[in-house]
Amino acid sequence: MLTNPRSDRVKSVRALSRRSVRSRTGQFLAEGPQAVREAVRFVPEHVRDLYVTPEAADRHADVVAAARDAQLWVHEVTPEVLAAMSDAEHPQGIMAVCRWARLSLDDALGALPPDPLVCVLAHVRDPGNAGTVIRGADAAGADLLVVSDASVDVLGPKVVRSTVGSLWHLPVVTEVPIETVLGALHAQGIRLLAADGSGQTFLPDADLDGPHAWVMGNEAWGLEEQVRDACDDVVRVPIHGHAESLNLAMAATLCLYASAEARRRRG
Repeated sequence: MLTNPRSDRVKSVRALSRRSVRSRTGQFLAEGPQAVREAVRFVPEHVRDLYVTPEAADRHADVVAAARDAQLWVHEVTPEVLAAMSDAEHPQGIMAVCRWARLSLDDALGALPPDPLVCVLAHVRDPGNAGTVIRGADAAGADLLVVSDASVDVLGPKVVRSTVGSLWHLPVVTEVPIETVLGALHAQGIRLLAADGSGQTFLPDADLDGPHAWVMGNEAWGLEEQVRDACDDVVRVPIHGHAESLNLAMAATLCLYASAEARRRRG
């Protein structure tokens, strides 16, 4: 059992809360039972080490057993060690160090199905919003999520926790200039729908037939004019009550589910 919260191993794991260290090592933290469970289930080859307290090992015995079955390194640690490793305010007793398998935009587009649904995050900065959009895209059955280079790091601990394991359920491409993303999607025959409060098309009236991508903008200022102009339509979610606007993640989930329902209807 690891008992020293000041050991070099503990410091190296905690250092992964910094973006510069994640970029240099290609590793990141997955914290909490659901995030670790899904990593072990879907991408065990990318899990380097699993750390768990004795209490959490009993509570989440299925996760630990699956990790051991996959021949992963499982380390028991004291609660003090796990707290020293974790970025979370209230650690849940289990975490994993994972490797990120970087996916190129070209490879991701080449692997899309014939009628794809894509979500693009342009200049999204809030970790909770980004993680919740990834979770919503997963739930809506999106085939690809692309995050622009000016957005939050999706491997940050807060983003990973917010995805609740969905980070491993769909292809995610990161750190691509938004202009490159939009051009590549157009070249692939994928229509671009800008989700923005300035849109003249209401979501219930939007054309959601065929391959298309939702382009979601920054929480504060939305989408830049040149991004909106590069899209085929600008769509807004109607506000029927007195709310000034919708949270980015709420709006993205509504748009993605509208697309999922349209795809379900056309079979």
